[in-house]
Amino acid sequence: FNKYKSFLKAKVVRNKTTGKSRGYGFISFGDPQEYLKATREMNGKYIGGRPIKLRKSTWQKRNVKMIEIKEHLNKKPAKT
Repeated sequence: FNKYKSFLKAKVVRNKTTGKSRGYGFISFGDPQEYLKATREMNGKYIGGRPIKLRKSTWQKRNVKMIEIKEHLNKKPAKT
């Protein structure tokens, strides 16, 4: 991914005990357009003998939704 100018970092998730790859990781790009380009060009390519699948993380969306749910549950009814 170094060929993309806005590539920031890559993290391979590993088993804490064995140190072996768990088969997935995370890649960060500074430019959304470069992310789209990398997805088109790299999706399905082989790295380390395995085909890679690229997709946008939904992590932030999940966290926002969880915060909204918690805020809704923590609202106290108005006293009359």
